[in-house]
Amino acid sequence: MEKTIQFCRGGGCTAKLGPGALARVLEKIPRVKDANLLVGYDSSDDAAVYRISEDLAIVQTLDFFPPMVDDPYTFGQIAAANALSDIYAMGADVKTALNIVCFPEEMDLNILGQILLGGSEKVQEAGGSLAGGHSIRDAEVKYGLSVMGTIHPEHIFKNDSCEEGDVLLLTKPLGTGLICTAARVGIVSEDILDKAVQSMTTLNRTASEIVRKYHVHGCTDVTGFGFLGHLCEMMGEKYTARISAENIPYLPESPKCVEEFCLTAAAQRNRNHVEAKVVFCEDSFVTEEILFDPQTSGGLLVSLPPDDAARAEKEMGMMGIPCARVGYVEARKEHSVMVEGKIV
Repeated sequence: MEKTIQFCRGGGCTAKLGPGALARVLEKIPRVKDANLLVGYDSSDDAAVYRISEDLAIVQTLDFFPPMVDDPYTFGQIAAANALSDIYAMGADVKTALNIVCFPEEMDLNILGQILLGGSEKVQEAGGSLAGGHSIRDAEVKYGLSVMGTIHPEHIFKNDSCEEGDVLLLTKPLGTGLICTAARVGIVSEDILDKAVQSMTTLNRTASEIVRKYHVHGCTDVTGFGFLGHLCEMMGEKYTARISAENIPYLPESPKCVEEFCLTAAAQRNRNHVEAKVVFCEDSFVTEEILFDPQTSGGLLVSLPPDDAARAEKEMGMMGIPCARVGYVEARKEHSVMVEGKIV
């Protein structure tokens, strides 16, 4: 059967600019001085937060990328879920969304219709309203959303406010970048790709709503910078994360994809950016590549006190969320992250 969308070079979150290049650009932009801007881009957080009253703040984000799967409807779902995830990573509720569309003028518009339908259904599932959007002609298909949510100014989940002794929970398995790359060259089965798609189309809404019941100190979603890139942002220069590789959840056949060298350029950019901040206690190429792998619509990485983490983990397990306790936060050592053991 003829495929309706061919894989684009660097589809999904693998299409993101490398964190190093992005940091060099952002550091040259003057910082905004506004007391009501509660979260800007200083900490590389997941979304901006602006206070409009004592008990209400708006959360703004946007995300779009080329397709990483052949089916337009599924691609629309994944792209929308990925954009919506930034709202959930801040602990907020989705309110409105706007489509962002880049589309070749000569391509069948029914394809675009399916992309938009998939995105629209995910916005509805999130409890939001799709309010419009903007489109331009382009040589390649790209799609995503600009999303607005709301939150109480005192209940914001920041990515860099972890505390010593916190437990780190991860709510989705890693490996989507590896699986999608391997699928492109026919190395993984349709069943394995379906598992990756199921993970990427699952909203982080329920996981976010569960952890809001507890004392969340830090939270982010794991996307294009990979598990280790986002974890290093959480630790900053204040703490060290000690990770148990044996506890890392990953999609089936991810190690096989590494062994077959189905690697992405984005993963290597992630490695180049943070490898000096990470120490691996055991030599394992598979472990390293899975932890550097760029994720599309990945899970939440949450930092909570041990008792709250145990309760949140149990509650998510009851809801069918593949939550895993992957490590904990300790006093600052030489590196931002210490990875013990290996993925087997």
